[in-house]
Amino acid sequence: QVQLVESGGGLVQAGGSLRLSCVASGRTFSRYAIGWFRQAPGKEREFVATISWRPYYADSVKGRFTISRDNAKNTVVLQMNSLKPEDTAVYYCAATQRWTYGSEKANEFGAWGQGTQVTVSS
Repeated sequence: QVQLVESGGGLVQAGGSLRLSCVASGRTFSRYAIGWFRQAPGKEREFVATISWRPYYADSVKGRFTISRDNAKNTVVLQMNSLKPEDTAVYYCAATQRWTYGSEKANEFGAWGQGTQVTVSS
């Protein structure tokens, strides 16, 4: 089972940028789709983006966030630009070998990181 560690969260003003990284253990990283989800206090976990051989984004972040992967470094990066206060949440990366392109279901992902806090001030 792959293990995931997120980093890069922090506090930023509205309109600013943050870059989140997700580093995975294991030799079969390229076989996994890696997704980002987020959860704000009192709200359900929400899909953000996933990348397998190509990226897929939630409508709420399309055009502002970019997901990319480097299989040689077992790393997926979520570049977040034009951040809004409503982007404030704990961001989690997750991995699955069974992702269907276009799916936004968290229960398709079996491995999760510990999360990193992103706070956007107005």
